[in-house]
Amino acid sequence: MQDLIRELIIKIGEDPDRKGMIGTPDRVEKSLKFLTSGYQQDIDEIINKAVYEEKYDEMVIVKDIDLFSLCEHHMLPFYGKCHVAYIPDGKLIGLSKLPRIVEAFSRRLQIQERLTTQIADCINNALGPRGVAVVVEAYHLCIAMRGVQKLNAAATTSAMHGLFITNRSTRMEFMDLLRLDRNK
Repeated sequence: MQDLIRELIIKIGEDPDRKGMIGTPDRVEKSLKFLTSGYQQDIDEIINKAVYEEKYDEMVIVKDIDLFSLCEHHMLPFYGKCHVAYIPDGKLIGLSKLPRIVEAFSRRLQIQERLTTQIADCINNALGPRGVAVVVEAYHLCIAMRGVQKLNAAATTSAMHGLFITNRSTRMEFMDLLRLDRNK
């Protein structure tokens, strides 16, 4: 990979042997491996028997999960917050597993729409809950730094299953709870 990065540095018109550039191919390789580490993560291992039988049937929400990803179209970062909710049907998942699931899917080349759906589908498949809702709010550097160059344009995507689709009041309760902290 370092040879490819070195060649890329040359192709953009820079000298990879210049004092400030020495070591850059190694650093870029390490950075890319970290930023795409989700490809090496096994979702079943992440969940790792952290699904528990429990008679709890109210909404569970973990919100404001930081996420960082790379746009698959330009390989530029996008970053923001992910909000996850589910309504159990006899099974709970350890709360720390929800951010880990977000992390695993976001550390890949992505589009925000697919990322949102993958998170929702994963939770739905792992728990078989009465409903799942995922909302992602993100800023894309491919919008801010190139193209239309709109620094403050945020994208919001959602993916929902079960009661969050079929029951409007459930969906509205989730959306109201997301707004709670923003009104302080």
